[in-house]
Amino acid sequence: MNYRTHIVSSLSEIGQPAWDALASSQPSANPFLSFAFLDALHESGSACADTGWQPQFLVLYDGAELVAAMPLYVKMHSYGEYVFDWAWADAYQRNGVDYYPKLLSAIPFTPVTGPRLLARDADARGALLAALVSTQKASDVSSTHILYPPEEQVKQLEAAGFMLRSGVQFHWLNAGYTDFDEFLATLEQKKRKNIRAERRKVRDAGVTLRRVRGADALDADWRLFNRCYQRTYQAHRSSPYLNLDFFQRIGRSMPDNILLVIAEREGRPIAASLVIHSADTLFGRYWGELEHVPCLHFETAYYQPLEFCIEQKIGVFEGGAQGEHKMARGFLPTRTWSAHWLAHPAFSDAIERFLERESGGIDEYIDELNDRNPFKDPT
Repeated sequence: MNYRTHIVSSLSEIGQPAWDALASSQPSANPFLSFAFLDALHESGSACADTGWQPQFLVLYDGAELVAAMPLYVKMHSYGEYVFDWAWADAYQRNGVDYYPKLLSAIPFTPVTGPRLLARDADARGALLAALVSTQKASDVSSTHILYPPEEQVKQLEAAGFMLRSGVQFHWLNAGYTDFDEFLATLEQKKRKNIRAERRKVRDAGVTLRRVRGADALDADWRLFNRCYQRTYQAHRSSPYLNLDFFQRIGRSMPDNILLVIAEREGRPIAASLVIHSADTLFGRYWGELEHVPCLHFETAYYQPLEFCIEQKIGVFEGGAQGEHKMARGFLPTRTWSAHWLAHPAFSDAIERFLERESGGIDEYIDELNDRNPFKDPT
């Protein structure tokens, strides 16, 4: 079948109905693929050409119908990706070769697995992948990187000549718990005792928590959350990726997917976390504090969302990037994937050898983590 291939620099060229119809029909789709989330990133200036994220979405049409699409960016740096290739960029620079610009297929600042090859059917998906291969070979980019694709797309990418890289995240699984205490009862005694002690420290500090669904969030809540988010980045001497305009936009456009947890003491808000969820999965995203209280991060970013998952019968809580400390709170290691193509033959060979060695280390690391399972032995 002959498809029309286009590269678009703005989602407005596609339109929300067409984009959301395609994105929402994909297996493993999540709220981060929605027009609302991506458009908020772009229109708020958080992910745009000026910040080193130039949208260059690859799309295929069958007549007037959008049948395939790929979130794709021209990147001039490696910030906000969570699959780290700084060593690769350094090796290019030391050898007098440009690593940037590169192509990146990912959701900016969002280390969440989801489809990257969005397609109506297998034929359209194959044509989309072929168009990507042709595009990268015809351009002056050093490489193409596809971050956090689902496993079924990983195999397609490998068959198309991409090198695979694996990593680890920590996810919590809801075993049909009726309440938080029932979940705690499944953990080893020491883990259970530590969680109760952490929650008690927050209560003893005079902190109260309230959960605000997106539809009920006021502008004052978003301004508070942004203050917390910005303050925490500054405390870590980092530049925040997102801004108030972004948070307000998603608050308006996707309220059913949003939960804010706000911590208060003596009538003053002092911290907040923001999680995004679908009907079956909750994704830990952002957190910040104005005043430090021991263990408050765990309460707002983990324990309150866990209680929400149990109440709403949400099956999975994806805790975000990295963090072995999550295991002590009932999260288990889960393998993630990325796929990479490099134009320079010598660098491609060297990185392929590196990835082979790294893959063995990841396998051993996951085995080691599984040996430290936080749950009681069911036998």
